[in-house]
Amino acid sequence: MRSPVLRARRLGLLLPLLLLSAAPLEARAPAGAQVPWLYKGSDVPQDKAWTFGVLPNGIRYAVRHNGVPPEQVSIRVLVDAGSMYETDAQRGYAHLLEHLTFRESKYLKEGETIPTWQRLGATFGSDTNAETSPTQTVYKLDIPQASPEKLDETFKLLSGMIIAPVFTDPGVKTEVPIVLAEMRERTSPQSRVLDQTRDLFFKGQLLAARNPIGTVQTLEAANAAAVKAFHDKWYRPDNTVIVVAGDADPATLIARIEQWFGGWKVAGKKPPQPAFGKPVAPAGLDPKNPVGEAKVLVEPDLPRIVNWAILRPWVKVNDTIVYNQGLMVDRLALALINRRLEGRARGGGSYLVASVDEMKQELSRSADATIVTVTPLGDDWKSAVTDVRSVIADALATPPSQEEIDREVAEFEVAFKVGVETQSTLAGSKAADDIVNAVDIRETVANPDTVYEIFKQSIPRFKPEAVLASTRKLFQGTVIRPMMITPKAGEADEAALRAALTAKVDAASGSRVAANALKFSDLPPVGTPGTVASARPIGLLGIEQIELSNGVKVLLWPNDAEPGRIIVKARFGGGYGAITPQNAVYGRIGAVALMDSGIGTLGRDDLDRLATGRKLSLDFDIDDTAFRMSADTRPADLEDQLYLMAAKLATPRWDPNPVLRAKAAAKLQYESYNSSPMAVLGRDLTWLLRDGDPRYATPNPAELEKVTPEGFRATWEPLVAQGPIEIDMFGDFNRERALAALEKTFGALPARTAAPASDLAPNIPAHNAEPLVLTHRGDPSQAAAVVAWPTGGGQAGVRESRQLEILAQIFNNRLFDAMREKTGASYAPQVGSSWPLDLPSGGYISATVQLRPTDFDAFYAAADKIAADLAANPPTADEIGRVTEPLKQLITRASTGNGFYMFQLEGAANDPRKIAAIRTILSDYSQTTPDRMQALAARYLTPDKSWRLKVLPEKQAP
Repeated sequence: MRSPVLRARRLGLLLPLLLLSAAPLEARAPAGAQVPWLYKGSDVPQDKAWTFGVLPNGIRYAVRHNGVPPEQVSIRVLVDAGSMYETDAQRGYAHLLEHLTFRESKYLKEGETIPTWQRLGATFGSDTNAETSPTQTVYKLDIPQASPEKLDETFKLLSGMIIAPVFTDPGVKTEVPIVLAEMRERTSPQSRVLDQTRDLFFKGQLLAARNPIGTVQTLEAANAAAVKAFHDKWYRPDNTVIVVAGDADPATLIARIEQWFGGWKVAGKKPPQPAFGKPVAPAGLDPKNPVGEAKVLVEPDLPRIVNWAILRPWVKVNDTIVYNQGLMVDRLALALINRRLEGRARGGGSYLVASVDEMKQELSRSADATIVTVTPLGDDWKSAVTDVRSVIADALATPPSQEEIDREVAEFEVAFKVGVETQSTLAGSKAADDIVNAVDIRETVANPDTVYEIFKQSIPRFKPEAVLASTRKLFQGTVIRPMMITPKAGEADEAALRAALTAKVDAASGSRVAANALKFSDLPPVGTPGTVASARPIGLLGIEQIELSNGVKVLLWPNDAEPGRIIVKARFGGGYGAITPQNAVYGRIGAVALMDSGIGTLGRDDLDRLATGRKLSLDFDIDDTAFRMSADTRPADLEDQLYLMAAKLATPRWDPNPVLRAKAAAKLQYESYNSSPMAVLGRDLTWLLRDGDPRYATPNPAELEKVTPEGFRATWEPLVAQGPIEIDMFGDFNRERALAALEKTFGALPARTAAPASDLAPNIPAHNAEPLVLTHRGDPSQAAAVVAWPTGGGQAGVRESRQLEILAQIFNNRLFDAMREKTGASYAPQVGSSWPLDLPSGGYISATVQLRPTDFDAFYAAADKIAADLAANPPTADEIGRVTEPLKQLITRASTGNGFYMFQLEGAANDPRKIAAIRTILSDYSQTTPDRMQALAARYLTPDKSWRLKVLPEKQAP
């Protein structure tokens, strides 16, 4: 059973949704009623929001009305065949076929697909996409402003793509190099690790030999007839599911499915699914600890990681309440172990991070596995493995306390309860994806009310002995296969790795963490409560600007746009501009460690206990002119959420362990930046485009080595205490109660000292005749190129910044066509406009692409030609429309949620120009003229201002 709302907040993992055979639920189908196709063999109550059906030709469908966002319809067409349905000679064909359906089909001529969807308002890549997995191929469309005419056209075009793609040898020969480029561009240490891990864990199974990308040999041998044969075998109505969720009448959606897909006929019976195989252990293993094949992979640019999979055969189940009840106990058992592992890591253990997860349905129906992952802190990987195994051994030996269980149950309950409270905000695209996922894993879906009711009935079943039995089951399997990634050759071999997993370990009874709850009522007040000094409407929607008696400013907007949800942001201080260049490294460490350092007498573990069963968080980031705490909470927890944020500023704690852990993580991560050209850009590009300002640099190991907890406190203690505070709070709350909570929390803070004047005035580097060259240590066939032109900055130029985004997207469409066809680039080059609204300068238009080292000249020539042509000749109205219509729809959809307005208005309490700017955002992004675009190009895209960068393989650098 799958639900759209269930998330394990602490672990960041989707939990399988629930359980039980307690009292019968009213939602169950009455005797004699027809069971929808998704629920056959299940007693999970049907989600009545969905209408299920089967066309006479065998197509299964699921449709529902969903008004989030308004006027959008999300369509998913699932073909129940992926790369594991290929023969050896067809490897890569499922994915190649996906490409070819977008290239040309019954109603779309070659090259028309992407422009056509853009004219309908869909952005390619986000609204219009497809993906091929080992088990399925899914075509995804999110259509904005889905009028009856648009819907009819969409279903028509999509039916032509699925039923009647056009296969020609020239088309295949053109598309194959693009797929090969995708293969080349994805090659990296990380991809090699994934490939080797798949080969090991699924040894002897189809999954080990069926990477969706295919092989060079099979792709180069592909022809139209061969790809068509794969299509005709697997693309058939009885192997296809159509899912539609959106702001339309379900009867209308069903009629469109019947109209455009009902006439699809194929000959013959549906072929059987290939046998995916199952894990098989080598002979002679210890049945109590069957450690089998092992592998050690040397990757100089990756940190050490040891993981092992306890593998069991995958078995199709009836997705019943009892089955899900067992899954819930499993997840609870894993949550307990993961909390203990995290506690040891925070306390200064031998590993940076470790986790245990069960993958029952996520492994392409090829295995049921429990996977343990360990990232050692240093060279002594054996101690890290031993420490993790000892925590697991304790969980296998002794049941948890009921107090520990109750803590995890409280965490689960808040996730389910939040799902109920916020279910009206579920996006149609997410609802459609949930059905697609359920079909793939052969399970069902349940609505949040059903899930929560089942959960409540399950609570009496969560007992120590039941959790112990579940834990023991999770660590039993047919075979255990360990994998180690190490940067150093000779550090380990397969025998040593197997020995580390077969050596006897003692149970680490000291790993259990305190589970007794802490209460906010026991905590000291932030200070003497303040009062509301002034309150006035800002003249936009229902938003007010409040000023508290201590000078804290608040943008307050109670509304019911997203029931059960409140977004809170606390902006304070001066951001990067307040950090001195000499202390730049502490800025990066602070982004990770500041919140984990605690509050007053409470460390991070204490804060976790305080937040048990609550929707509370302390996220943190840094922008140019402010530091920012943020949280996504709910009405019942708002006052305590505000307390946490205010207390962090009033009484920050300076625990050294989070600093040391962040330092260790940054050092381990640094070498991986050399692994590919795009990783190098991720490390250096922002810093370079800010003219080498160290505050935007990624600290290197030498700089990190100098980091100390004392230096961290000396840097951050004054930063936390200085500069103005602005609170932005939008969502489902009562105004009077919110003001009272603000008075007791942020209103109780002492007066702030002024932040030092910012010296940030960035500019991109000056024009260079020859590109700057950086190097990477990854695949020698990979390179990357960047060209950028300076623009501007500041709130006064906000309209121009938005018009420049239109220009950048026109540039992007042209460059996409040039690079994809001429050089075989697999993905679109990324062209975008950056305009810092809070700084006087530093904006730019940039174009970035990953390519072969031989293609630099082609890229720069194409970029120069496009820039020159845009400056000399206005773009066509159609080119503009293909950009402005998707931008218009993007803004229209986004503006239905509070997050959009909060993003646009951050800082507006101190800069009212932002309030005026939001009034014109739709017209600024969707209305322009060809002459305006030409004028902007002539002003900014000049050859004498461009700056260029190459990232080359290390051995090919001059």
